[in-house]
Amino acid sequence: MEMKEEIDMEAMKPLIEEAGQEFDDISEEEHELELLPVEHHYKLENPQGITFCQTLIHLLKGNIGTGLLGLPLAVRNAGILLGPVSLTLMGIVAIHCMHILVRCSHYLCQRLRKPSLGYSDTVSCAIELGPIACLRNHASWGRYIVDFFLVITQLGFCSVYFVFLAENMKQVVEGFLKNGTYFVQSKTVGFSAEWHMDLRIYMLIFLPFLIVLVLIQDLKRLAVLAFLANVSMAISLVIIYQYIIRDIPPPWKLPLIANWKKYPLFFGTAIFAFEGIGVVLPLENKMKEMHRFPVALNIGMGIVTILYISLATLGYLRFGEDIKGSITLNLPQDIWLYQMVKILYSFGIFVTYSIQYYVPAEIILPAVTALVSERWRMPCNLIVRSLLVCLTCK
Repeated sequence: MEMKEEIDMEAMKPLIEEAGQEFDDISEEEHELELLPVEHHYKLENPQGITFCQTLIHLLKGNIGTGLLGLPLAVRNAGILLGPVSLTLMGIVAIHCMHILVRCSHYLCQRLRKPSLGYSDTVSCAIELGPIACLRNHASWGRYIVDFFLVITQLGFCSVYFVFLAENMKQVVEGFLKNGTYFVQSKTVGFSAEWHMDLRIYMLIFLPFLIVLVLIQDLKRLAVLAFLANVSMAISLVIIYQYIIRDIPPPWKLPLIANWKKYPLFFGTAIFAFEGIGVVLPLENKMKEMHRFPVALNIGMGIVTILYISLATLGYLRFGEDIKGSITLNLPQDIWLYQMVKILYSFGIFVTYSIQYYVPAEIILPAVTALVSERWRMPCNLIVRSLLVCLTCK
């Protein structure tokens, strides 16, 4: 009997060792999951995703928009000292919150064994796994609320871009044809002509071009356009900088801290300028080398923050209390070079429209196309995309 038990134990020994080894492996994996969620998540690469440079380009494109041009006026509402300091703190907080969002998404991906999570899915899963029981029972509400506000916010940005494009083109066309700003032999020559067209006509002119643009659904294909848009916006900003730094008056004439009643105006404009947090997770989920995304985020948002602070401060120093809602309105309106600023920057905003549009499209389209058969999903996709663009045109 003892010999039989010894034989049975010897036969079972390899199975016991194998099971113990498997248990140890699982324990080690769970331990790694608990301590290093971000690093473990980064082992999951996306070979079909966008590159580091493409991610950086899209990140810059998603954050540099029309809000940048209004920041000098925002600094006037805060003061020449309080304004830049507040922008610096807001930039640091924005970058920190973006990193928190990414790390939460990574941790939940590991805990739930999912390759990626979107903005609303991250919120829903966090509530579902949270400590508050009453919230856990309604975790889906978190997804719906976040999706709703994301759609409203991003489509709101798109509407602002639509108006910006139409307004700038209207100013350029009327500036050239009515005020006479064309370039001949190093001089600006003027002529008189009556030209007036309603702003809504310009918006209708842009409408088909924007519809065609949003039909490009792959971020990799948008990378070339985004790069050209970044170049055009960089050139326009260089022209603005070279104008405002030439004749900066003494700064001690400006108030260090403005009336506190105007500070909410500064805060609203500055928050609108930091408009790119909605595109963070979509870009990270599409990235080929996920482990490099925090570096791209730091570089991109660092550039954005420095650009915001410098243009806001120098613009207010240059124009003082005469600064207007958009700094381009303070540039000479009868010189072709400064009219080109509006054209170049408008091209950048034109491409930015598609980046901001990507977020609500990713939320709305899957829900809508799921209601139709496979045969009609592509036509339905195109129709809904077109209707959303028309919605931002109103």
